[in-house]
Amino acid sequence: MDIETRHVYYSALIERSKEYDGIFYVGVKTTGVFCHATCPAKKPKFENCEFFSTAKEALLASYRPCKRCNPLLPPSQQSETIKRLIEAVEQNPEKRWKNQDFKDLSIDESTARRQFKKRFGMTFVEYARARRVGLAMTQIRAGSTVINAQLDAGYESGSGFRDAFTKILGEVPAKTGGKALFATWIDTPLGPMITIVDDSYLYLLEFVDRRGLETEVERLRKKLKVGIIPGMTVITEQIKAELGDYFSGKSYTFHTPCYFLGSDFEKSVWNTLRLIPLGQTCSYLTVARNIGNPNAFRAVANANGKNQLAIIVPCHRVINKNGELGGYGGGLNRKQWLIAHEKGGADE
Repeated sequence: MDIETRHVYYSALIERSKEYDGIFYVGVKTTGVFCHATCPAKKPKFENCEFFSTAKEALLASYRPCKRCNPLLPPSQQSETIKRLIEAVEQNPEKRWKNQDFKDLSIDESTARRQFKKRFGMTFVEYARARRVGLAMTQIRAGSTVINAQLDAGYESGSGFRDAFTKILGEVPAKTGGKALFATWIDTPLGPMITIVDDSYLYLLEFVDRRGLETEVERLRKKLKVGIIPGMTVITEQIKAELGDYFSGKSYTFHTPCYFLGSDFEKSVWNTLRLIPLGQTCSYLTVARNIGNPNAFRAVANANGKNQLAIIVPCHRVINKNGELGGYGGGLNRKQWLIAHEKGGADE
């Protein structure tokens, strides 16, 4: 978001302009909450404000909803179902919701999904997950040490913090023989991404709200028998710079050394994906033919979905044979943007 837009939003915040309710949300760095434009609370300084287009972005950036203005509720409409579910999440934000949890609240799961989807553009389960992921991501974004993260998160005991932290990133190094990878938050024009690295390789590059991110991180942690903690290495700096060049259109080439965690077949698929020319797309069937097994297009699609290095391994360039976009873990809007962005680079 450019500085001019931020100043416009800040003026609207100071004036409590109703015109901007739902247009933006403001995260207040000093309190860790996010608010409506019309929040009646004392206004923060400009430098302590972070602006978001959606509530989901604010949640993933680790902000919790303000109790005074209830930014997750329409200013003129109080949905009792949404209100009760939000309160339940705030009572236990690390919780993974199951069918029984809705029954315990006497709330129909499909009603919750429909109301959240209509109001926020995401289902309730996606909302709860965004809140849960945000708790871990705030430590990654700040680059805190584990002990500082524990204190900042307000946990009175190390065990309480570890329980919450490991829901996303797994056991801390003390339980993994001291072996650790380092996770960092990187802001991009398409939303925040998480990188997981060591001193030699990039192991994971994904959008923070990617479907299945927690499963990917768990798979990485268990296969390599390592802990994952906030931190950076030279590999982090390299991929951060290359992503900057990619999104600005300066360069579409990545030289960061990558570690590919997968079967021989999956690796052959990922290597084939990297050969798809910039600005072009192909079908799963074409990829299967290129690896010499035209009947394996479904297996190719599965390998595509297990790719842990977004953009670098350009699984977004694979579409359905009828020309439709098909699936993408990072969301179809991002897939469409990436394809268009690369086409522009190829046309130059």
